[in-house]
Amino acid sequence: MKRIFEIDKNFRVETSVAREDAVFYDPRKEPFAICGVFYDGRRFRRIPQNAAKATNDGVAFLHSNTAGGRVRFKTDSPYVVINAKMSGVDQMPHFPLTGSAGFDLYADGRYERSFVPDAAMRKGYESEAWLGGNQMREITIHMPLYANVDSLCIGLAGGAAVLPAAPYENVPPVVYYGSSITQGGCASRPGNAYENMLSRMLNVDHINLGFSGSARGEEAITNYIAGLEMSVFVLDYDHNAPDVQHLKNTHEKLFLAVRKAHPELPVVMLSRPKYRLDEDEQARRETVKQTYENALAAGDKNVYFLDGPALMALAGDDGTVDNCHPNDLGFYSMAKALEPVLREILK
Repeated sequence: MKRIFEIDKNFRVETSVAREDAVFYDPRKEPFAICGVFYDGRRFRRIPQNAAKATNDGVAFLHSNTAGGRVRFKTDSPYVVINAKMSGVDQMPHFPLTGSAGFDLYADGRYERSFVPDAAMRKGYESEAWLGGNQMREITIHMPLYANVDSLCIGLAGGAAVLPAAPYENVPPVVYYGSSITQGGCASRPGNAYENMLSRMLNVDHINLGFSGSARGEEAITNYIAGLEMSVFVLDYDHNAPDVQHLKNTHEKLFLAVRKAHPELPVVMLSRPKYRLDEDEQARRETVKQTYENALAAGDKNVYFLDGPALMALAGDDGTVDNCHPNDLGFYSMAKALEPVLREILK
């Protein structure tokens, strides 16, 4: 039986590159900039390993998934190659491998192409993005949403210029804390996670602290978040609270701990991003809103509330892959709902 790439060559995926003139660089070194993640000598991580282990087993497992990680630089190379060594790669029936384990390349803020892994990939891969021409471009490479990146090399044409990217707006990063939706499930590619969209829309750095099935507002992660320097905190873990009572026990407590550490920090609270809510989801929404209203009543002028159905207004009932996790349309709807709020805050 023929395979689809034998019929349509556009479905062929190349995961090895033969570029004799390519020079490979370590993106952890200047002039490259790594954003949203850090390297600890073993792999890229979003939070320190000790903080992850102190929170729960899920966060310990997921904290080295590179959701929100970016590599930024300028070059006039006509192509960009990645060579990635990876682990923790999993196949999911409702989540494209391009999103969970792929890399995306943007040039001058515009999507160019994805570095697409082979369907059988488990340990990493090599891939090329052909850009053409020799004009200087500002490159952002979005890292995988649900896989570990143990090492990464960037290949450029020999003799090509390599310069620093223009810096983000001069504010600390926006920090997002939440569930699998926050982590990026189930975007078709990393650049379509809503935080990555907002980063490009607003030209701001961010840190993605979405932990699939594992964001429950525990004391350890609360203390870690409270210790971060940030320009805005987006609080969104409704989906992972086991029940309404757990949300009531932890949501306002988490907010107050962050508020104590950052008296003037803008805090944006999101209820569950879903177009239509059942009775349980309505009760969760009211719990999140109560934290917001209590803050207002206490005189807090730096709190914001975005209703879950409003986050999905552009997508309606077509915004998820499983009536839970957003597809690309759902993430775009979330980004467009949050954009004016964050833009006004960051002014």
